[in-house]
Amino acid sequence: MRRFLDALYDGAAWLAALFMIGLLSMVLLSIAGRQLHFHVPGTDAYAGYLMAGAGFLALAHTFKRGEHIRVTLLLSALPPRARRALERWSLAAGAALAALLAFYSIRLAWQSHLFNDISTANDATPLWIPQIGMAVGTSILVVALLDELVLELRGLRSPAVPDEAVRNE
Repeated sequence: MRRFLDALYDGAAWLAALFMIGLLSMVLLSIAGRQLHFHVPGTDAYAGYLMAGAGFLALAHTFKRGEHIRVTLLLSALPPRARRALERWSLAAGAALAALLAFYSIRLAWQSHLFNDISTANDATPLWIPQIGMAVGTSILVVALLDELVLELRGLRSPAVPDEAVRNE
């Protein structure tokens, strides 16, 4: 199960990286178009879709690697028992909030598909297509938060500390 979950987080991160490459391509195409006097409709819209998708798809991988912003000042001042209780509460609250976001993201994409909602920009993209990135990314984040909560409850969690944080202290 651990290998599957790690592969899920890594796969979402690789997809986010591909979205970033697509974003770079859209920006470069837009710049080249201005310099060479041609226009490709929809490049701005597609750049926005790719940026949003990359951000949401990278959430779980970033969380599992300890790269999300955490305020550890309070945690470090607490005794171990209180620290563990606060960690459990934080993970449970985070999972609940992420589950709500995932539910409404999935619902938004589904409703956009049902109503044939399209972009108001000149690309006229069906909106459910770019909304899938948000729905999938938030759903994988829920899995990552629940994964960490289960590890914490079983006493197996060792919070990831990014290398940069170690060097900064």
